[in-house]
Amino acid sequence: MEPTAFVENRTFDEIAIGDSASLSRTLTKDCVALFAVMSGDVNPAHLDEHYAETSMFHRIIGHGMWGGSLISAVLGTKLPGPGTIYLDQDLQFRKPVGIGDTITATVTAKEKRPEKHVVVFDCRCVNQSGAEVITGTAIAIAPTEKVKRPCVDLPEVQLRRHDKYQRLIARCAALEPIRTAVVYPCDALSLEGAVRAAETHLVIPLLIGPQATIRSVAQEKKLNIGSCEVIDAGSPGEAARMAVALVRGGKAEALMKGDLHTDVLMHEVASPETGLRTTRRISHAFVMDVPGYAEPFIITDAAINISPTLGDKCDICQNAIELAQVIGFPEPKVAVLSAVETVTEKIRSTLEAAALCKMADRGQITGGLVDGPLAFDNAVSVRAAEEKHIKSAVAGRANILLVPDLEAGNMLAKQLIYMAGADAAGIVLGARVPIILTSRADTLRTRLASAAVAMLLARARRESHPAIMAAE
Repeated sequence: MEPTAFVENRTFDEIAIGDSASLSRTLTKDCVALFAVMSGDVNPAHLDEHYAETSMFHRIIGHGMWGGSLISAVLGTKLPGPGTIYLDQDLQFRKPVGIGDTITATVTAKEKRPEKHVVVFDCRCVNQSGAEVITGTAIAIAPTEKVKRPCVDLPEVQLRRHDKYQRLIARCAALEPIRTAVVYPCDALSLEGAVRAAETHLVIPLLIGPQATIRSVAQEKKLNIGSCEVIDAGSPGEAARMAVALVRGGKAEALMKGDLHTDVLMHEVASPETGLRTTRRISHAFVMDVPGYAEPFIITDAAINISPTLGDKCDICQNAIELAQVIGFPEPKVAVLSAVETVTEKIRSTLEAAALCKMADRGQITGGLVDGPLAFDNAVSVRAAEEKHIKSAVAGRANILLVPDLEAGNMLAKQLIYMAGADAAGIVLGARVPIILTSRADTLRTRLASAAVAMLLARARRESHPAIMAAE
């Protein structure tokens, strides 16, 4: 089938004085970010919105990014078009350009020099209000041979942004940091995570572990722990017991996992006599920041409950709903995942999904909209849900993905991390305090986001259970 879109040039002989061509584009954050990636220009006047308050934010056009590139695009694709050689330009930048401005670049032939097929163009760029932002001239060698070629599709480019985590952290800026028992921070990653969270005013860390080791790591990695309380504990198990005891004594409002195995920490947390259990099943949630998905969403349970029963899933669902409410979703949408979207006795997870929906209808699960079974595509894509004629307030708009079992949840989260550039902030729910559960592969951004989630949960607990806090 013959392509319908072509790019065609005008040769030197075809160009007449007064001929003109234009091109319009709107400046977006992605435009600025792509330019920064290509050029290495990380000037905060271009990239930092907070810096905008005291600077000529996004005066990108003043550096030739927007105006120069648009004018070059007109010359290379329209007038003269393919085969043009851009020789020189003399441009004056009249007015700054900001995010959301639409710029129209126009070139007009004003002089022809036959000896070398040179054309001089007047150049003018205006914004959406008609105000001039660039004026000047450009000089180019026009092609002498006619060219007409199919337009080439531009590659799809996806920027991996993690501004969802930044918004979570920003919400904590005006809040008091929470006293957090950091369990066995004896390696650089876990100790740095605690120190940076303290510097960001998210936590007041109580570092529990071998004092000599902790101070040695801090010195080697140049981490300032001078203001941190260091509590000596000889082993991971002892550190976990001491951390849980601090929470029970009202000395800490959160736990943070350090350089110890999750089972060691959770053994102490789950102890019936001395632990932090409540009437609710303890569960794990990943707060996911996935580039391309508009909002953060939660995957649960991907780390603690291996093969949860229907009763377990009821608690896991309720824990996740309360977490979602804390991070900004007043009535979160829960998609109970399975391989298919129809109920069948051959797949247990579909039966449990249907039961969970009925439990929500009867008030056994509160605070959110629950629907399932839903396959992953139907849970996160409105288009996929519409194609399968699924009528649901949850389908395509899920805030929570409740997975069938730990294996499915763990694989889903890690696929998003390693193949889609996602971040996953880990938190344990259902205990008396939030537990920040990070992995060695987590970025500092993820560790800070986990601390921010814990802070928001701890604050919500203070407000909803003041009597308990006072008793502690």
